[in-house]
Amino acid sequence: MSTPARPPAAKPLRADARRNRERLLDVAVRAFSQDGPDVTLDAIAKEAGVGIGTLYRHFPTREALIEAAYRNELAKLCDAAAELAHEMPPDVAMRTWMDRFVDYLATKRGMADALRAVIASGANPYAHSRDRLLGAIGTLLDAGRTAGTLRRDVAAEDVLTGVNGICLAAGEPAQREQAGRLLDLLMDGLRYAATGTTT
Repeated sequence: MSTPARPPAAKPLRADARRNRERLLDVAVRAFSQDGPDVTLDAIAKEAGVGIGTLYRHFPTREALIEAAYRNELAKLCDAAAELAHEMPPDVAMRTWMDRFVDYLATKRGMADALRAVIASGANPYAHSRDRLLGAIGTLLDAGRTAGTLRRDVAAEDVLTGVNGICLAAGEPAQREQAGRLLDLLMDGLRYAATGTTT
């Protein structure tokens, strides 16, 4: 019995094409967040410094661009967890990552109308968001447990729920200082009894 042929792997993008794609995604996030879902693709291409044909080569539809922009923001946030854990003490890395999470949720809120258009088209941009976020938090918790600076009895789901709750209660730009204080309180809870003592 023969094995079905695998489809050829996608070719990696050339450096210039990769830069163009990243610029388009960065501009798209800003445009959809500030100007709403009706911003023209021509305007996005122009601000990114590329032609409209380049935009369509990377993103054949408006919905594809919106979804890719959102997923790119999610990937940057989640990929940062391992980098932060490598660069700084684990508890400091966790607190730094929480600040980035607040920025990510602000971007997601700004893109809400555009993302609703993607969902209406039948796509689900959030399909793997929770798993990726839990993986990032798990990386930071594991580093903190190993170093003895974060509690061993806390689940990644609880940390995600806590940070989400803070963003719901104090997620507006004018509340950023309050959000920081609440994140500090959450971090105090994550550090409490990290070494196994309760006093």
